[in-house]
Amino acid sequence: MGNLSKDINSKFVNIKDKALINILYTANWITSFQNEFFNPFGISPQQYNILRILKGSKDALKVQTIKERMIERSPNATRLMDKLIAKQLIERFPCENDRRVVFVQITHEGKELLESISTDFNHEITKNLTEDDASLLSELLDKMR
Repeated sequence: MGNLSKDINSKFVNIKDKALINILYTANWITSFQNEFFNPFGISPQQYNILRILKGSKDALKVQTIKERMIERSPNATRLMDKLIAKQLIERFPCENDRRVVFVQITHEGKELLESISTDFNHEITKNLTEDDASLLSELLDKMR
């Protein structure tokens, strides 16, 4: 198991500062793990998130709706979608009634890619947590926000 003080060779002013640094350190660790996991599939964790959002929707979604639903709300969401379009994993088309509105939907190729990705890839990240641990952690993070 990790020990933050040893991992970053640091002492903390108080336990709340340690908790905050631990959250940031762990978030970076999770991001690195996910980047490495998704690399062989040619997508990023953010692009995976976009594909999952679109797969979960019956209909095409507005770009703005996708941005609102993303875990990591990024100003470069349009660029992420452009890359997915270039890979033919999603397609974009204008709204018939309002040229300012753009819709996006997942393609057959995008669905196939999602099917090829194990849905339990996060298990490695959470393997040391019990169900009770995970529930408590989730409650504490909700409380913090």
